[in-house]
Amino acid sequence: MVFSLNKETVTASSPAKVILFGEHFVVYGEPAIVLAIDKRAYASVQLRKDEQIRINSANLGVSGTFKGERFQAEKGGSKARLKLEPIKNAVQQVLERAERKTGVNVKINSDIPVSAGLGSSAAVATSTIVAMSNLLGTELSRDEIFRMAYESERLVHGTPSGIDPAISTYGGALQFQRGKDFVPLNVQANVPLVIGNTNIVRSTGELVAIVRHIREQYTSIIDPIITAGGKITVDAVEALRRGDLPTLGELMNINHALLCAVSVSHEALERLVYAARKSGAYGAKLTGGGGGGCMIALTEENRMKRIMKAIEQTGGIASEAHKTDEGAKIEC
Repeated sequence: MVFSLNKETVTASSPAKVILFGEHFVVYGEPAIVLAIDKRAYASVQLRKDEQIRINSANLGVSGTFKGERFQAEKGGSKARLKLEPIKNAVQQVLERAERKTGVNVKINSDIPVSAGLGSSAAVATSTIVAMSNLLGTELSRDEIFRMAYESERLVHGTPSGIDPAISTYGGALQFQRGKDFVPLNVQANVPLVIGNTNIVRSTGELVAIVRHIREQYTSIIDPIITAGGKITVDAVEALRRGDLPTLGELMNINHALLCAVSVSHEALERLVYAARKSGAYGAKLTGGGGGGCMIALTEENRMKRIMKAIEQTGGIASEAHKTDEGAKIEC
């Protein structure tokens, strides 16, 4: 990255993500594949003459100012502090690393839907860290950016897997497995996706608990399902490397069926998944926690508009997405 001490304002961005394979099963030690997509969160930062941190997030609809541990909400009422605390944490980590005491204005804009399983909070934290480090002339490695973003994510998710801040930092495609390092996947093929958003907010923690409960009740049945989910991911890695989209689509369909079996789908997701398949998608599945949120459909470029229309006619909010190899970066 190019660093400058002379800019009054610095803007950085980081990508959203989709989980192609392995959500929920990753909790039990199986591998997952996560893909950075070309929807991004943007953070613009500028220094203040005082030591206050003022944050305005357009997509969250909240703003306010931190002065030490005190907080004054401007927009968003009593929920503003909770939503802005991770961004403040990202700013403070860089200030501490730079050994600077100064105030900062932070402005967040994002193309990424909130609470939809696309990694919005991690992308915001990552872009804030990159913008701040550039503004202060403090050079951070990609690994350092990831670790800082992970710390901010802990305020949102408690004990996150690290998938979201990793993909927002590095971009591309990664294989993740608990207790092991992230493995970058060299994916040359274009991966055209249609995202269908149910616009139903859900709690990933609650859905993880549902899977845990059903596994405790039916261990001998659910454990083979979890193992099968891991085998699907391994096969999907090879299909990705070959650029074999039809096989990837079939594996997505099987993966979705397994997620249905552990009770994390939703009526609205099912409607969008089947609408996409009927309109010519190679495959379609929920992505992320399930229970609402988003689904993804893998398709050829020339079928994307048709699939988007089918999703919208079925009540979803549709958008295009493609794999991006660009992780966190300076915009200006």
